[in-house]
Amino acid sequence: MENSSIIQRSIARPEFGPFVLLVVELVVFWGFNHDFLSPQNISNILAFTVELGLIALAMTLLMTSGEFDLSVGSLFGFSPVLMWTLFNSGLTSLEAGFVVALLVAAFIGLVNGWFVTQLKIPSFLVTLGMLLVVRGTALFVTSGFPQRTWSAEGSWLAEALVGDFFIGPFRIYMSLFWFIAAAIALGYVLTQSRTGNWIQAAGGNPNAARARGVNVSGVKIGLFILSSIMASLAGVISSLRTSAANPNSGTGYELEVIAMVVIGGTALTGGRGTIIGTVLGILILRVMRNGIVLIGVPGLAYNIFIGAIILGMMALHSWLERRHQAGT
Repeated sequence: MENSSIIQRSIARPEFGPFVLLVVELVVFWGFNHDFLSPQNISNILAFTVELGLIALAMTLLMTSGEFDLSVGSLFGFSPVLMWTLFNSGLTSLEAGFVVALLVAAFIGLVNGWFVTQLKIPSFLVTLGMLLVVRGTALFVTSGFPQRTWSAEGSWLAEALVGDFFIGPFRIYMSLFWFIAAAIALGYVLTQSRTGNWIQAAGGNPNAARARGVNVSGVKIGLFILSSIMASLAGVISSLRTSAANPNSGTGYELEVIAMVVIGGTALTGGRGTIIGTVLGILILRVMRNGIVLIGVPGLAYNIFIGAIILGMMALHSWLERRHQAGT
């Protein structure tokens, strides 16, 4: 009976469905093409996973509090453009340009949070407007052309963020360790800290949270700032790894990140979030993108698979939630 109870509790967890889907993906793609699990391909998957993954981790906390941030994709493209513009023009060192980019991103997050909490404008509309402002600024500053980045070679900042080394046949980037550290830290915050309780209360029942003394506005503003900083960091990491700072980078990333978080089991309505589930959601979509290309499916079909996965996972989460509430 005890073993049966453990199994039932495991199945009821929001991470169970994403875990099963990820395992199925790995088995199916490996069955079609044994090179899918080759060291080189796994290394490629991990390299791309980190950048969107950093944004998704912060988005998990923000969505748990009941808000969205659609400006993260534009910040992903804008921050490296700002950093390299400052550096290439001789105004700052690369490291100082990096700090400035993060500070500007933090200010943008602060503005987003202030509009949402003080002016009571829905976060969807606020961050949609900010997306256009930030993307438009990046395009205006660069006239739509990428910035040169090759002068970063040998920089300690580049080595710290995207330096690579080999563990056996696997090529590992330093950014993977930043992602793992962020996942552990934010997972602890969400599940083991008072701040995590505040975040879940702010998304589940903000009025009750305020009545208990939770600074709901402060919590949400802090999460908007975190979301913007993580998007900025992810954009800089990507630009250093690929030696490119394109003002159009990150287009559409905001929706893909939200899909990762939702697939992982975080509630769209707020009040419930899971970092473990988000990590699984990140891997599901990155493995899907890599696998369908590797087995010969046209890359343009990727959105079809994303849509199908979202619909399927939402149906599964809804069914498990109903079973949980019914006590079965």
